[in-house]
Amino acid sequence: MLTTEIIISVFGILLVILNMTFAITIIFFERRDIGSTWAWLLVLFFLPLIGFFIYIFFGRLIKSNNFYQVDEERRSEYALHVQQQLDELDGNQLIFKQDPLLAKYRRLARLNLSSTNALVTYHNDIQVIHDGKQKFAALFDDIEAAKQEINIQYYIIQNDSLGQALIAALTKRAQAGVRVRLLYDAVGSRGLRRKHFKELLESGGEVKSFFPSSLGINFRVNNRNHRKLCVIDGDIGYIGGFNVGDEYMGTNQHFGYWRDVHLRMNGEAVQELLERFLLDWNRSVPTKRKALKEEFIWPSKTLEAFKSPVQIVTSGPNSTTEHLKNMLVKMIGEAKETIYIQTPYFIPDASFLDACRIALMSGTKIQLMIPNKPDHMFVYWATYANAAELVRYGAEVYTYEGGFLHAKTLVIDGEVASIGTTNIDARSFHLNFEISALVYDEAVARSVIDAFDRDKSCAELLTLERYETRTKWIRFKESVARLLSPIL
Repeated sequence: MLTTEIIISVFGILLVILNMTFAITIIFFERRDIGSTWAWLLVLFFLPLIGFFIYIFFGRLIKSNNFYQVDEERRSEYALHVQQQLDELDGNQLIFKQDPLLAKYRRLARLNLSSTNALVTYHNDIQVIHDGKQKFAALFDDIEAAKQEINIQYYIIQNDSLGQALIAALTKRAQAGVRVRLLYDAVGSRGLRRKHFKELLESGGEVKSFFPSSLGINFRVNNRNHRKLCVIDGDIGYIGGFNVGDEYMGTNQHFGYWRDVHLRMNGEAVQELLERFLLDWNRSVPTKRKALKEEFIWPSKTLEAFKSPVQIVTSGPNSTTEHLKNMLVKMIGEAKETIYIQTPYFIPDASFLDACRIALMSGTKIQLMIPNKPDHMFVYWATYANAAELVRYGAEVYTYEGGFLHAKTLVIDGEVASIGTTNIDARSFHLNFEISALVYDEAVARSVIDAFDRDKSCAELLTLERYETRTKWIRFKESVARLLSPIL
């Protein structure tokens, strides 16, 4: 008969073997950066049993080989368009020669083309929206005017007054014969239930969740679809940082005014938004995947009058490299005079932080704004510590005091702006599915900078003197946050 001591010994040996197996998997079979590798090794070895379950839910990588299962014909067709643009760019032909900003930043455009097939769309009209009430008023008007189809995707849709109003508006259009497809993230929108879409579904609308739970357990809780976009009739597109909920209208007492940025656009880039939506949509409908070319609703407006070049750049845990991080690092390297950054989370890896240091030491001015109202404590303290690091190299860092700053923007030399869903942290760089619009337009860049300057009126400058006055308790929290930053 087995004694208790023997059972405990066997269990201990099995636990060690299991930990070693996962450690070997992380080191030899999974392509991770060194920081996250060490972080997971520490979790596995110091939390043997708990670490195993943490790894199962948070640590597993996604296979990148044709994750979206696009058919070969469509992939070849798209690759042909990409190669045509690469040839034009390398030969300095056509629009790349005619448009001064594209000519100036042709290497940045090339990076996005070769890295993630982000086609340069030439004819676009861009409206920059900085306020939640303005954004949703415009969105609801466009939904009301939809004639053919509405494709809408959000990370968070709250079951509150704004969320219910959106579902009601979509239901009304579905009842009028408009095709409605709504995609939400299963974890970000975990308060939603099937019953909340009952009338929309009965009216012919389609609703799907991305990486849904199974039997109440979500094994992909660490890989979320953080994208927020909408495409209406192939004519109008939205992309940016606002989710759907009352707090994004500035009515939440805890957060106060919600400061964010969204784009409303007409033009060729809308088709790129639609393409990205359909990839996520088809991935969420495994039994009904179709060739994407069958899904397009082409714009009805004349586009030649529009002038703003745009690239729609995406990245995710299925990517072979960190496309969006590489784009932002390249932007920093391209800047000659100024860099403006607004982000709710500033937890960059070494390459991003080094790019900022190099820019500062080379004479480029960096202005960074972060919130001073945390929504995640560890993230907040890691953000604060990293921002202070840039202050040491001469950056101007501001903490936003007027509410919660959720804008995700980077502007270089007042000419090119990145606006989208991408935070400056490991989660956005390689754990979540993200999307950003890279706009080559001085007017758009100027709008973002002007908003940044207005935000200074309700922000405080973070000086080294102010930073050094923090308490020992805050210093301790910063140390813990730094240690966990590769997996935050």
